[in-house]
Amino acid sequence: MGDATSDGAKAPTAIDPTTAGTAPVPGGHGSGNISKLALGAIGVVFGDIGTSPIYAFRETFVGPHPLAIDELHVLGVVSLIFWSMTLVVAVQYVGILMRADNKGQGGSLALVALISGHIKKSRYSGVVVLLGVFATSLFYGDSMITPAVSVLSAVEGLTVVQSNLAPFVLPIALILLIGLFLLQKSGTAKVGALFAPVMVVYFLTLAVLGIFHLVQMPEVLAALNPWYAVQFFLTDKMLGFLALGSVVLAVTGAEALYSDMGHFGRGPMRLSWFAFVMPCLLINYFGQAAMILGMDDAAAAEAMENPFFNLAPDSLRLPLVILATCATFIASQAVISGAFSITHQAMQLGFIPRLSTRHTSEHEVGQIYIPFVNWALMTGVIVLVLVFQNSSNLASAYGIAVTGAMLIDTCLMTVLLIVLWRWRLWMAIPVIVTFFVVDGAYFGANAAKIADGGWFPLLIGGAAFTLLTTWNKGRKLMRERMTEAALPLNVFAKSAHGSAARVPGTAIFMASSNIGVPSALLHNIKHNKVLHERVVVLTIEVQDVPYVEPAERYEVIELGQGFFRMTLRYGFMEETDVPAALAHAPTCGGAFEMMKTSFFLSRQTLLPSEKPGMAIWREKLFAWMMRNAASAMEFFRLPTNRVVELGSQLEI
Repeated sequence: MGDATSDGAKAPTAIDPTTAGTAPVPGGHGSGNISKLALGAIGVVFGDIGTSPIYAFRETFVGPHPLAIDELHVLGVVSLIFWSMTLVVAVQYVGILMRADNKGQGGSLALVALISGHIKKSRYSGVVVLLGVFATSLFYGDSMITPAVSVLSAVEGLTVVQSNLAPFVLPIALILLIGLFLLQKSGTAKVGALFAPVMVVYFLTLAVLGIFHLVQMPEVLAALNPWYAVQFFLTDKMLGFLALGSVVLAVTGAEALYSDMGHFGRGPMRLSWFAFVMPCLLINYFGQAAMILGMDDAAAAEAMENPFFNLAPDSLRLPLVILATCATFIASQAVISGAFSITHQAMQLGFIPRLSTRHTSEHEVGQIYIPFVNWALMTGVIVLVLVFQNSSNLASAYGIAVTGAMLIDTCLMTVLLIVLWRWRLWMAIPVIVTFFVVDGAYFGANAAKIADGGWFPLLIGGAAFTLLTTWNKGRKLMRERMTEAALPLNVFAKSAHGSAARVPGTAIFMASSNIGVPSALLHNIKHNKVLHERVVVLTIEVQDVPYVEPAERYEVIELGQGFFRMTLRYGFMEETDVPAALAHAPTCGGAFEMMKTSFFLSRQTLLPSEKPGMAIWREKLFAWMMRNAASAMEFFRLPTNRVVELGSQLEI
């Protein structure tokens, strides 16, 4: 909120985390049968990584750096997939990072908040925050590519069923994707009830299809030996390195496991992964390898154009296309919901101006809809599909954002192991080096795809990073400028008491800082020359924890003469519903009656400064973002007929 709150962000807050948020549910997973939660996780969390078999194995052979379809390369690739999934997903994310929860919540920015809480005074804390913000920015590029590549790759299965259906692939994919975004405004609570059964059937289908071909060629299981991956690299060297750019598609979605930990809990998600999802995925990948090795050269080359759908007999390919399309639809839904959640938290933490936000469920945590984000993502997805035309071309753009975020998580994990957990160096260094080598290799291999489309997520990520940091820097400068000339509230209360008429009712002046008098209060007494019987200066602070305990929510200081200073504290995953909080506020001169309470906000107009705090182009960008920020009334859930907005001018 601003010195009054028109700009959107919040108050003196701490750091900057991310993922989901509405009603406070401490820990996010304190109740529910573990098997039921594990089942729910299958439906919501594993869609992204679960749909990778549709295109990941294929892309290593027919992608921008095609490989020969022979035993050396097939076994080498499937060995790489197995060990990538084991090291990156099972060990790094599920094994290590899931232990680093911020009161039950996970994700890059929750990890940043956890770390920053311990190194606030360190010169490196700013770097840690920027890393988290950049990982968040990359997610926006990923959230455009994931729906496009997933749905398009599934619909392309129609060409395996009937080759003359190729002209219909693009129109069908676009219709499905547009329908997906149109669905968002109605909320996903009801649709979500169908997710788990569909995804369970999908994963079981992956396993059955894989087993069918594995029993015909069990020799392919020899690729569990990492020597086959090493032999691949020793033989091809540079081509093997470049192949990592496609192999990593098999582990896209790993970060989502960590980010969504708060919804289901560490235990249920680990159960889902190790007992069901990981085995089904690996069986399918090995099944694809077994099928290819069991064919002659000509048949293998033809099947490699779409090995996933060729796993099924002719009569079952159309049902498989339909099932895969449903699975990609669900995976895309999860990514879009994640974009809403990240944006909501970025608003809470002062990195994005207020955007219109609708809460689509009274009961489900995180069920929100942000129209601007929805339409922006839809536009980006449509452009991607029309420009890249097919999933192979899109796969070239896919991966750079994911591997960039993974590399950032490895940097944060380094600080976590050494600073927070205080691992001994002889234990920490081998782990850190291993994951820097693995994640660095994946990122380097994907960097080679920048010219082929990898520039797109980097462009989106760079634009998002610029917007996020510009808004945060601008808000910081505004607070500093307003604090410089701030008059102490207790001094103002004494002097104003006898110089203005008092009128019945309560006036609440929103302030971005709990220091000094908000400009709205100064302008009100200057122009209206009246004060309400009760004057409350209200500051909202967003803490570096997901949820704030009710006992820690309020801080009230009585200043005399009917003046009070109140601070409301929220976690970064909570909704800032001011009227609801005031209804349960401790004694502050009596209960708050909304029909007798007026809310005063300030809207600042920026003026050019001779000594700007940031570059002129960023200052203009910040001013543009301020002008387009949504109403504070909606963000803070204020009654629209009880709000008075006063303008002021400010140099930054």
